[in-house]
Amino acid sequence: MKYLLFDKNELVNLEYSLNREILSTNRAGGFFSTTIVLCNTRKYHGLMVLPLEQFDREPHVLLSCVDDTIIQRGQSFNLGIHRYPGIYEPRGHKYIIDFDYEPTPTLTYRVGGVILKKELLFVHNEEQFIIRYTLVDAHSPTKIRIKPFLAFRNAHSLSKSNMWADTKYKEIPNGVRCRLYTGFPYLHMQVNKKSDYIPSPDWYYNIEYLEELKRGYEGHEDLFVPGYFEVPIKKGESVIFSASTSEVVPSSLTKKFNTELSKRPPKNSFENCLKNAAQQFIVQQEKSTHIIAGYPWFGRWGRDTFISLPGLTLGIDDPKSCKAVLDSMSSEMKNGLFPNVGRAKAAAFNSVDAPLWFFWSLQKYSEYTGKTNEIWKDYGKKMKAILSGYQNGLPFNIKMHDNGLIWLGDKGFALTWMDAIVDGKPVTPRTGYPVDINALWYNAIMFTIELATANKDTKFVKEWLPIAELSKKSFCKVFWNEQKNYLADYVDEGGQNLFVRPNQIFATSLPYSPLTEEMKRAVINVVERELLTPRGLRTLAPKNPAYKGRYEGNHVNRDLAYHQGTAWPWLLGHFMEAYFKIDEKSALPLAKKLIESMKEEISHYGICSIAEVYDGDPPQRPNGAISQAWSVAEIIRILKMIEKYS
Repeated sequence: MKYLLFDKNELVNLEYSLNREILSTNRAGGFFSTTIVLCNTRKYHGLMVLPLEQFDREPHVLLSCVDDTIIQRGQSFNLGIHRYPGIYEPRGHKYIIDFDYEPTPTLTYRVGGVILKKELLFVHNEEQFIIRYTLVDAHSPTKIRIKPFLAFRNAHSLSKSNMWADTKYKEIPNGVRCRLYTGFPYLHMQVNKKSDYIPSPDWYYNIEYLEELKRGYEGHEDLFVPGYFEVPIKKGESVIFSASTSEVVPSSLTKKFNTELSKRPPKNSFENCLKNAAQQFIVQQEKSTHIIAGYPWFGRWGRDTFISLPGLTLGIDDPKSCKAVLDSMSSEMKNGLFPNVGRAKAAAFNSVDAPLWFFWSLQKYSEYTGKTNEIWKDYGKKMKAILSGYQNGLPFNIKMHDNGLIWLGDKGFALTWMDAIVDGKPVTPRTGYPVDINALWYNAIMFTIELATANKDTKFVKEWLPIAELSKKSFCKVFWNEQKNYLADYVDEGGQNLFVRPNQIFATSLPYSPLTEEMKRAVINVVERELLTPRGLRTLAPKNPAYKGRYEGNHVNRDLAYHQGTAWPWLLGHFMEAYFKIDEKSALPLAKKLIESMKEEISHYGICSIAEVYDGDPPQRPNGAISQAWSVAEIIRILKMIEKYS
């Protein structure tokens, strides 16, 4: 029995179908994403979205969509669907009778006596997207018309009709190649059997993306259609359409499709869905391995990389990829900091916590492999360099004070994970001593001392052990509030900020904690009581006047809610880790309850994955990116905790 089930009777209901999005990657940064009825609702949707090296590896939509038309007895039935202002045209979704996600996204259409199956596939580690059409049933001669819609633009922007587009094409075996603009790769579109290609260059104007409009962005674009293929198809026969950045041998497409299909991992359980999602974030490009923070619009983020790395790799028993990511990121470290976004000259080193989460990733890698000597040999110098950087001072006024705690922040910057900025001002400034940064700082010092001790680096231990002890003592003195019985979120010149936020949970979940057992339990209790939802931890308690329970609206409204009440699934991993450390088996019922709640999410919004964020208010609607690395990673870690304590 299939694990991912969709209501066949609801597929023609756009309210149902447009809220379910699919994603498939080539494991090298490329992907296709759209809704289950193949109607694009975002500018990020497309059948071939590739990171182009010549454009700083930014994602670019080459092939936006493909309209297919069944032709029989002189009549044409267009199976495509586009949204234009106030109307859907054509309305091919009305012919859909089934959708399946395993082993690859597959739609089945019925038009009179014709039943056509359409399978979508992105080839792993190549820049090739393939559609296989299979005519399941027909009672008279049938043809398929295949019409590609081209964008050739950055995924963050929109295409508009213009006089500079190169509308010419060149014939290649069983197809054509096109390139709308200089600098882009050619798109080779080919069919596996002899077909007619009819050049019919035309712009399709004002295609509308509802999700972009909802998010307060421009949502209309023009797409270019160079022409279309017409190919006869017999009952029981399959026709394959390929779009690739290199020319292929048409006769090889059938074998290529079958080979690739056999490699698709099973999605027959919640665990396997998460494993499949986890592998989609790990991207291998040339000699480096990176983690994409989320689909469809995030790139690589340093902070997200280290937070999600253990769950995405060790959580699915892939220590090799974990090491590869650690090595790739380590090679880009500069003055004790990791790039938060961007690469090379475009890199921004503006994350105070990314280097500290690096220590946590190493800890988890050490726990999994037991290779403490190897870790010290490979990363010991970098670990010590990071600690020295914080001790002596880093950009943005980041520095260890005489009390052993980390102070951060020039005013006007958002350097922690709560980094939303509106009108040039941080929504949650958190300058001063942030509780999460200092919990991570103490943990980083202690882990480095642990490895240094095991590897007989007595000089380091002698220098840093007093700092660790001072940091621990100062942490409790500075952050603990006896009256409230929980930790301040941050402390600045004005004293303790006592907003109830989830950042205090890290002081209880990390391997080394400066808190007493009694303090840990009190923190867990307040977080559970005021922040826990079935989909994540709220970023602010509802009783706070600044709380915003719905993540919606334009960019400004969403950023104002992003860390002011919105619930984040990734925080559940650390919450449950803290809970298990205190109560062990007694934490199992809650962990299992949270997993059951997440299972409800796997068949809508981002199919087979976990969303970036959810509303703080019930019923906790999904929002943000449809598939987020640290959301998936931390749910995987909770599954591992359940396994460990069961």
